[in-house]
Amino acid sequence: MPDGRGPWDDGPEKQPRAGIPRHRVAIWLALMAALAGGLWLLARAFPGQVSSIEDKGWVIQTIALFAFISAGVLTAGRIRWGEKARHAGIWVGIVAVMILALSYRDELAGVGQRVRSEFSASYPVATGAHELVVTQGEGGGFYVMGKVNGQLVRFLVDTGSSDTVLSPDDARRLGVYAAGLRFDRTAETANGTGYGAPFVADSLEVGPIRFDALPMVVNQAPMTSSLLGMTFLSRLESFQVRGRKLYLTWR
Repeated sequence: MPDGRGPWDDGPEKQPRAGIPRHRVAIWLALMAALAGGLWLLARAFPGQVSSIEDKGWVIQTIALFAFISAGVLTAGRIRWGEKARHAGIWVGIVAVMILALSYRDELAGVGQRVRSEFSASYPVATGAHELVVTQGEGGGFYVMGKVNGQLVRFLVDTGSSDTVLSPDDARRLGVYAAGLRFDRTAETANGTGYGAPFVADSLEVGPIRFDALPMVVNQAPMTSSLLGMTFLSRLESFQVRGRKLYLTWR
């Protein structure tokens, strides 16, 4: 039967293109939300890990790559959920075995601490009733995760610093703002004379070690990391470096 189209019409009638199904958009948004939530949890668990421009650039590139790859779910064919779940389970199992193999190197005690220490050398591992061990970082320094007034702070152990120094960023996270401080403490640094403001922390904790009313200094200039200096280290019974390990002992 005639379809009512004239001899000058442009070929067959085009069918309208189907849009992206809403459930595919919802799946992609859920993946991006899961990524954002994971990054937020990592930032809370490991503050100060992403400090340089290179680190931030790597994070942005990773997010962009994940967004690009995961966007394939919008235009992919029929999704076989059973097959995808099976593949995901296999990869989860492989990663879990690798993590456990790395963590169970010599002994089975303190599994949770050992797994966490493999991912971040900043977390000390208890090796005795009054002994903590910190693993040397990639740059050769010893970083330790502590708590100032209950808030996580990542410190670089610095035996050459007489003070325990908070970076401006860490101070702000603790609710200590530069406007209410007086920067009248001077110190000679590699970049010249630095200025700091005295501050007394209610508590400073490194693992089970806790000191109350600890005097500290808030630095005026930006720092890549806060410093754990002699005001903390001198209160210990001893601290010494053996190989790639820093041993902290207390009474």
